[in-house]
Amino acid sequence: MKYKSTRGKVNQLSFSETVLMGLADDGGLIIPEKIPQIGKEDILRLRDLPYKELALNIMGYFIDDIPQSDLKKIIDDSYSTFDTEEVIPVVSFGGNLFIGEIFHGPTHAFKDIALQFLGNLFSFILNQKGQKMNILGATSGDTGSAAIYGFKGKKDINIFILHPHGKVSPVQELQMTTVDDKNVFNIAIEGTFDDCQFIVKSIFNDLEFKKRYSLGAINSINWSRVLAQIVYYFYTYFKSTKDNNELPEVYFAVPTGNFGNIFAGFVARKMGLPIKKLILATNENNILTRFINNGDYSLSKVVETYSPSMDIQIASNLERYLYFLYNEDSGILSEKMKEFEKNRSLSFQGNELKKIQSDFISVSTSNDQTLKMIKDFYEKYSYILDPHTACAINAVENVYNSDDIFIALATAHPAKFEDAIVKAIGIKPEEPSRIKQIKGKPKKFTILKNSIEDVKRFIQETLS
Repeated sequence: MKYKSTRGKVNQLSFSETVLMGLADDGGLIIPEKIPQIGKEDILRLRDLPYKELALNIMGYFIDDIPQSDLKKIIDDSYSTFDTEEVIPVVSFGGNLFIGEIFHGPTHAFKDIALQFLGNLFSFILNQKGQKMNILGATSGDTGSAAIYGFKGKKDINIFILHPHGKVSPVQELQMTTVDDKNVFNIAIEGTFDDCQFIVKSIFNDLEFKKRYSLGAINSINWSRVLAQIVYYFYTYFKSTKDNNELPEVYFAVPTGNFGNIFAGFVARKMGLPIKKLILATNENNILTRFINNGDYSLSKVVETYSPSMDIQIASNLERYLYFLYNEDSGILSEKMKEFEKNRSLSFQGNELKKIQSDFISVSTSNDQTLKMIKDFYEKYSYILDPHTACAINAVENVYNSDDIFIALATAHPAKFEDAIVKAIGIKPEEPSRIKQIKGKPKKFTILKNSIEDVKRFIQETLS
């Protein structure tokens, strides 16, 4: 399996080279040269595997330069940190609605699925090559804490995480800033998540700086993040259809802001998993809903909501999907990305829009609707949704029918968003022990201006 850039000037990369490069050197995102296809018999063969074995099988389609025994150890080590043996519990709500709880890792967010794996993967590859690396990433909340927990204390790796100052939840901030390992550096940017993401991408596009300081990416621009997430689409599908000897088509409802989580579902579908459509759930920052429903991908102001991990306008992973939308034509894709950088908007019409709508349905959920959904679902099922998952369930209700199976992905533990839960149902969700343990701990972070040069200077001074 070889990998290439969406923009066509980087190709023939091994999987390990793909992991270390992160963002392609031509500014594009790295993807497999060909998406592997899995037939019905092979899908049925995978059905009853435990999560770790399933991960080994699915990842094995994409990785051919790491011995299977080593890959197995990386996977086993990564998911041994989760608080349940099954890794991802799937809850049935009677009939044809299921929720896959993908938040049982160390930071109680779905990002742990990929970042526990990526931390161990980086360590293995760097050890094999005798190299050191400095990780640089941006977060709207959950990615940062999950990355820090995946990389803290790792030999020969430093990690720099940018987050928007004062714009993440209190628990998310604590999870990042109370980690006192010497290789962890938190940077609070006076701006939005999109500002943080722009700074990171700009620094990676400075190839001389990237090379001099051995920078690596942990954001969902890194292909291995998407790869790890593909696995749970297969797993939750199997758990939700286990009483059916056939392979019925299902709907997946996915809260997403950066398009990485749902793009993993798109790849799973291309591989052969029977997904009828992907339901993309957004909050009031609805650029992706406008893209799917109206062909309008144009920036507007970021609005603060109860689901801060989706308070995003620029969806960095959308480029991977657009590459397939343009029939894998790197030339067209490159021109479109230049157009977007210039005009901050793209428009899709005709057959392009029809193709988008054949893959996705999208529903945007307001702040008030989010609280109402948390309340209604709790009263009906005694189950507490976090605000992001509430957006997914609201989207399901907008397209629900009794003939199909609907699987919603629950992306975070509700205790991470206590204020919203209390507003919705008047009680505090029970806190996991890992969250209780960080309350009251001293916080360690550096506030910087919304400036590429200031962040570069901080990295330089820190590493010197």
